[in-house]
Amino acid sequence: MNPEGGVNDGRPRYGPSDSLLPGLINDLALDCLAWVSRSDYASLSCVNASFNGLIKSGCLYGLRKQLEIVEHWVYLVCDPRGWEAFDPIRKKWMTLPRMPCDECFNHADKESLAMGSELLVFGRELLDFAIWKYSLIHRSWDKCQGMNRPRCLFGSSSLGHRPRCLSSSSSLGSIAIVAGGSDKYGNVLQSAELYDSSSGTWEMLPSMHTPRRLCSGFFMDEKFYVIGGMLNPSVPLTCGEEYDLQTKKWRKIEDMYPFANTATQAPPLVAVVNNQLYAIEHLTNMVKKYDKVKNTWDVLGRLPVRADLANGWGLAFKACGEELLVVGGQRGPEGEGIVLNSWCPKSGVNNGTLDWKVLGVKEHVGVFVYNCAVVGC
Repeated sequence: MNPEGGVNDGRPRYGPSDSLLPGLINDLALDCLAWVSRSDYASLSCVNASFNGLIKSGCLYGLRKQLEIVEHWVYLVCDPRGWEAFDPIRKKWMTLPRMPCDECFNHADKESLAMGSELLVFGRELLDFAIWKYSLIHRSWDKCQGMNRPRCLFGSSSLGHRPRCLSSSSSLGSIAIVAGGSDKYGNVLQSAELYDSSSGTWEMLPSMHTPRRLCSGFFMDEKFYVIGGMLNPSVPLTCGEEYDLQTKKWRKIEDMYPFANTATQAPPLVAVVNNQLYAIEHLTNMVKKYDKVKNTWDVLGRLPVRADLANGWGLAFKACGEELLVVGGQRGPEGEGIVLNSWCPKSGVNNGTLDWKVLGVKEHVGVFVYNCAVVGC
């Protein structure tokens, strides 16, 4: 194997005696190996030194991105033992290495964000805010560069590819935007920042029209949106804001999220599938869909779990490929557990009912989901 390999397509170069799969040229062998499930990477790396180097190089992740091969895994924390990953295809649970953070970060509230082959976790250490990054390639945690204006309770989302207006010949990574939130002194922020996974750096963006905390963010039609949240402990916000990456300007959208928060409620539970926005109204346990043209919300059907028991906290609502994913707790004869349910919007609504399917169950871990992110790569 040639560790210095890699040309325009990012593939490592091998000598004539370094055949990955006997009988196949190595470019064809790489295409075949790209289709191997990520659940098998640990076993694959044990086959020989060439396979081990291939896995550790991250080449297969880049090749899978070129070939548009995506597996969506669910990463979550639902007990004090730390992060776990769930492969919905293999129905397999995996425990991540323990995060080498201080005890303050370990026990404080945290927020998470999936970015390509990375998982970012935001929280507070003893002296200040901190960001830890888990690399799926190296299967290890590292501390990230902090934001220009460290914060918590912000709205955030990631985009799996760089929009054309941001692309360059040397940067093919993913981006994320965080907006609003509170600083360590409790001040409500209206600033926003962009994270570039290829460089691991943060860049300040123009500020929003309105400061807000306890808000939610998402990308839709390659624009970033922030909705909901609080201006201060007694003033909820029903307006939304749209950030255009090309013009670098914010646009305020009145009454985009009319389900006003209170200071004790969770940030809006929202997810985008196929550029359509969905939300959970936790007081009624209903799923709603946003009408972009009318700026209104339509009721679709009921959740498979209750969201009203803890004001929307302890529940995750995420996009998982072309499906909506709800991760929540339930109590039954076998005890407490976390259930992962999915629904595909393309299947439609049947007489006001959504056809939820159980993807997996994690037993004996309580009924509260502390953090959840879906990584697709």
